[in-house]
Amino acid sequence: MLNRIDWTGTQPPKATEKGIWGWMFFDWAAQPFFTVVTTFIFGPYFVSRLTDDPVSAQTTWSNMATSSSVIIALLSPVLGSIADQSGARKPWIGFFAIIKIASLFGLWFAAPGSPVLYPVIFMILASISAEFSIVFNDSMMPRLVAKHEVGKLSNTAWGLGYLGGIIVLIAVVTLLAASPESGKTVLGLDPLFGLDPKTGQDARITGPISAVWYLIFILPMFFFTPDVGRGLPFGTAIRAGLRELRNTLGELKERRGILKFLIARMIYQDGVNGLLILGGVFAAGMFGWATIEIGLYGIILNVIAIFGCLIAGRIDRGVGSKVTVVISLTTLLLATVGIISTGPGYTLFGLMPLPTADSGGLFGTDAEKAYILYGLLIGLAFGPVQASSRSYLARSVSLEEAGRYFGIYALSGRATSFMATLLFSLVTYISGSPRLGMATLILFLAGGLLLLIRTPYPADRA
Repeated sequence: MLNRIDWTGTQPPKATEKGIWGWMFFDWAAQPFFTVVTTFIFGPYFVSRLTDDPVSAQTTWSNMATSSSVIIALLSPVLGSIADQSGARKPWIGFFAIIKIASLFGLWFAAPGSPVLYPVIFMILASISAEFSIVFNDSMMPRLVAKHEVGKLSNTAWGLGYLGGIIVLIAVVTLLAASPESGKTVLGLDPLFGLDPKTGQDARITGPISAVWYLIFILPMFFFTPDVGRGLPFGTAIRAGLRELRNTLGELKERRGILKFLIARMIYQDGVNGLLILGGVFAAGMFGWATIEIGLYGIILNVIAIFGCLIAGRIDRGVGSKVTVVISLTTLLLATVGIISTGPGYTLFGLMPLPTADSGGLFGTDAEKAYILYGLLIGLAFGPVQASSRSYLARSVSLEEAGRYFGIYALSGRATSFMATLLFSLVTYISGSPRLGMATLILFLAGGLLLLIRTPYPADRA
């Protein structure tokens, strides 16, 4: 178990073992929204079945992600700075939980042929609420364990999140999602609750399921994880937080290592976000995968992701967060090249022709199998690249400034993330090829990697 000792090693910590597990269960609670709603079930359903124009729907989904990213980028550092002044993080997490849960229930009404405006609004509200909650939860992390244990804690929590996501995903695929033709799940059963796959109920139910899951499993964090004591009154905290944020942005000019890390993370996280948001959508458009295929693909990736985080936790503790992130980004680059080089009858841009015959059943063509192999690389890397980036910053700032720096960290993850999805939308619209749109993600992954290699570790080191 993680050593629960103070940063200085001179005093016992406030966090008990229950408190640490309560904090890690936040990731367990939050992940199903990203797994079954954003990436593997509701997102592909939005693109392929909500309307009759998949290309236009991909653009709309990308624009939704862009709008969310802009709002998150603008407000996360402000909220983080205010939190440093107001003290307690849990009231903020509770406030945004109400918005997120209500928005996820609203996705149930996104039936085929209904106006796309409402699910887009609900997704924007759910996305920004989820990300703002993460800012406050992440800023609690440095107080829980010793500095050398932060990487292991972060990766363990991230792996726990993937485990929660995969449990929900498996339940949806095996018990709820059914073939529109046969009306049966992958196990040959009738969907629970009498869900009708022809009207997309098997995909729409993921919103309410994620909401209930989140509500239940954030409770251990509220009950057991220690919070910072109350600080300034709310109005005073806002003014002090804005002033402190201005000072923090000014001092970044002197803390060049942290600034370089944040810029590098801003660039490569754009590519990671784009890969997570658009990966399932891209596969659904290219191969015509239905909910079952997308769901099974997601299960495969998330099973691999759990092991990826466990392995990365050991690497992070042994050689540091920077090496872990570099390895992860290199793996994601290789996977992205593989994905965009694959199409019906070929992979590696045609250098390796593949038989086009469909053997029937799930993933019946060789091209689909190749796509899954590249997906395994994504599964190994996309958890560690985010978990170890989080621990990279935690090792580089003091406890007192954690809130505002994690707010800026969220900004660095979202400030230009609209560029990845926007560039995807523009290139796809102009060329009519989602493949060329996906290729733009390489620019962000490679650019961030090159800058990170030149960044000190920890980032506050000269």
